[in-house]
Amino acid sequence: MSTIHFKETMNSTPEQFVAALTDFGPGRSQLFGNSTDEYLEVHSRGSGAADVTEGSRGIWERLHYDWSDPNRVVMATTDSNVWGGHSGHTYTFTPHSDGTTDVDVVIVREGKNLKGRVLGVVVGTVGRRVLRHAFEKTVEAVEARNRGVGTAERS
Repeated sequence: MSTIHFKETMNSTPEQFVAALTDFGPGRSQLFGNSTDEYLEVHSRGSGAADVTEGSRGIWERLHYDWSDPNRVVMATTDSNVWGGHSGHTYTFTPHSDGTTDVDVVIVREGKNLKGRVLGVVVGTVGRRVLRHAFEKTVEAVEARNRGVGTAERS
């Protein structure tokens, strides 16, 4: 099992980041590179939770999203072709009086089969840098979205 932790300070509020994180519409991959429209399926959605399948490049997972706490989003893997056990993502937000927000993300990857176990080792070692870069790109994309950059592309 691999556990990866990143922290970033962003110029968006927790509400803005959660709004982006829970926008399951077309073009999601512009914000989250590992979630392509091809795999995206919203099974159910409520005011503080959703059941969504997403993925890319042959890897998919079904996630239970819980954003009932305004400063925390938990995405628990409920099914996947490679991930099992305690896999998922947790985003925790700490807003500051200057308008910035610290966002902490913890990603847990527990392989449920041989492919998953091998990917878990890769993610926990050399894949860390790739995931870090993807996280930084997500933060930048959310900030750009909140500044109104690229809104015509999302229409």
